[in-house]
Amino acid sequence: MSKPFKTVWARDQRPAKASPGLSRDQIVRAALDLLDAEGIDGLSMRKLGAKLSAGATSVYWYVANKDELLELAYDEIWGEMTTPDPALVGWRHCGSAFAHSMRQAMLAHPWAASLIGRMPALGPNALGVTNRMREGFMLAGFEGLEVDYAVGTLTAYVFGMTIPEVSYNAYLEESQPDQEEVMAAITKAAAAYPDMLDRIKATHRLDPRAMREMSFDFGLSSVLDGLEARLVT
Repeated sequence: MSKPFKTVWARDQRPAKASPGLSRDQIVRAALDLLDAEGIDGLSMRKLGAKLSAGATSVYWYVANKDELLELAYDEIWGEMTTPDPALVGWRHCGSAFAHSMRQAMLAHPWAASLIGRMPALGPNALGVTNRMREGFMLAGFEGLEVDYAVGTLTAYVFGMTIPEVSYNAYLEESQPDQEEVMAAITKAAAAYPDMLDRIKATHRLDPRAMREMSFDFGLSSVLDGLEARLVT
């Protein structure tokens, strides 16, 4: 038996209170601060009210529950993504700017990674970004469902590369493993693969953030090359 589908975007926004008090924007901004500092488990209506020096009643005027609050905060993340006009910069530049900015937004707000796939991206920022990307792929020459497939392919690449990076960053922050011990373990485990081990040792000495950025850019160029190749076949 199906269950009702509920989302904050499906109902009319409540008007601001007539008396001086909090605005929805203030509430969402405070929620973002809490989420960035403590993650999803650290967000509660009680903590939010305390941060705002207001009672929970003021918060509940605008949001019915924590899920609605997360939806609003999640859409703010989409508002940080860059989608230049493809008619001015070309579809590839638009797609590249979107992909890099989506990655940066996820790294800046790691809690958002856990919402992907389980929370609808139906807010105005998310829909605006998605629509701009659809415009770009239509400008490139994709038609019909292939427009949506192209958007999905690019987005899936960003998610696939960035979600493990978010998890790994969290692991490093929590565990802070000794890097010499890490390399000793890798050396032992990969002893039967000398060429692979040489590459691991060579890259281990490089700036890991720069390496991940270069890896992301390499894969992104490959994805865009593949999409472009479909247009000429």
